[in-house]
Amino acid sequence: MKINVLKQDGSKGAALTVDDSVFGITPNESVVHQAVVAELANGRQGTHASKNRSAVRGGGRKPWKQKGRGVARAGTTRSPIWKGGGVVFGPEPHDYDTKLPKKGIFLNPIIAGGTLL
Repeated sequence: MKINVLKQDGSKGAALTVDDSVFGITPNESVVHQAVVAELANGRQGTHASKNRSAVRGGGRKPWKQKGRGVARAGTTRSPIWKGGGVVFGPEPHDYDTKLPKKGIFLNPIIAGGTLL
């Protein structure tokens, strides 16, 4: 298979002969998509976090007694419904690592190289 190489000014340069087994195949879009998604996911750090009610500082004793005051029961000042309390379902650090199947790892450079030209 022959490919025309263009110069920087856009004029035709030399013709390049490339292997059909690499550049003559039809691209498999799902494999390329898997590779792009894996690349973007692996770039994420995953260090986002917030403090839940057990990680917030303070709130060790009951703010007031259970009965006789006329207000709602309270066990700690760090409950999520209180100002300065913990976050209920906040972000937790986790890994976004994604792996490609072996066949996808092998095919992807071939497909990407053939698609780019």
